[in-house]
Amino acid sequence: MKPIKVAVDASRVRSGGGIAHLVGILDISDPRQFGIAEIHVWAYQALLDKLPDCAWLIKHHPRDLERSLFRQLYWQGTKLAKDIQAAGCDILFSADVSTVCRFKPMIVLNQNMLAYDDGVLPLFGWGKDRIQQTLMFYVQRQAFRFAEASIFLTQHAAKQVQKKVGALRQTACISHGAAQIFKDTTAKHQWPSDHGTPIKCLYVSPILEYKHQGEVVRAIKMLRDQGHNITLTLVGGGGARAKRLLAEQLQDSDSNKQFVEIIEFIPNEQIAKLASQADLFVFASSCETFGIALLEAMTVGVPIACSNRSSMPETLRDGGEYFDPQEPRSIAGALERLIESPSKRRYYSQRAKELAGGYSWHRCAAETWQFISRSYRQTRVLD
Repeated sequence: MKPIKVAVDASRVRSGGGIAHLVGILDISDPRQFGIAEIHVWAYQALLDKLPDCAWLIKHHPRDLERSLFRQLYWQGTKLAKDIQAAGCDILFSADVSTVCRFKPMIVLNQNMLAYDDGVLPLFGWGKDRIQQTLMFYVQRQAFRFAEASIFLTQHAAKQVQKKVGALRQTACISHGAAQIFKDTTAKHQWPSDHGTPIKCLYVSPILEYKHQGEVVRAIKMLRDQGHNITLTLVGGGGARAKRLLAEQLQDSDSNKQFVEIIEFIPNEQIAKLASQADLFVFASSCETFGIALLEAMTVGVPIACSNRSSMPETLRDGGEYFDPQEPRSIAGALERLIESPSKRRYYSQRAKELAGGYSWHRCAAETWQFISRSYRQTRVLD
């Protein structure tokens, strides 16, 4: 069978993890090795600028994708399928399952677990974010049911989604990779030699309700009250409500700004440097399809204290100390176990780095394009 042309709808790929995933799976030398002649990507200009320039990669920039969310969805639902047909593409890969396009055959990628992990949506209160996520769930459910196949980043995600939307036709679990900058960076492991030098704890993640930065701040305060000289650096922007709640917690726990530093979004190079200089890494999210920041910390080899919720135990396995992300005492306990045990820090650092070695964008790209190509040929046989 002749090589196929694949359409990629990246119009709804707006998060850092989603962008990293798209860039990662396009880091291939020749798609013909997977039975693919061309890959066409529809996206907004800022994302297209991040993609490689290759003869086999054709970039499409509909102006509607620079406008309101309503215009983006209107384009996706009424124009995208026609554009795909006009480009001569054979199959659509929707890089975000939140799609209203109905091109056949279609494969969807799940990168949002907020509506599927129990107990997460109530954290948003009754504001716009919760309403938006609830509406998105119904959009995603229809897309899952319409698609010929679905790709998940973890087994946890595949299981939780199918509990809510029902059994799906065909699924694959293809995990993220880690950027090369993290593979080239190694934690320095220079544990403070005296009490006057603070223990540096790092948490990289957007400030959102289910990331529990406020609980981590409370945990650090508890440790300081117990005599541990520990500081916390939070990296990532966030939502207005979550940032307000965090500000209230900081006013209560660190009003003099003695031990908490907040840094907005920064490039991977700076994140890797911060991770290499950190003594401990904490990851307190209660909902993740995968947890790319967790993988990046594992790759660098910094000792990790991690949430025991969602997909995290599947990714980190026995490479870190676990806690309940909604209980500051549990977070403090996990960090204290690392602080007081050099042997645990050594073991978790080595084990996490070893586990991270199994994750690569090369493998992710190969498995993704092979699955898409195979799924298309199977639909042709069934037709």
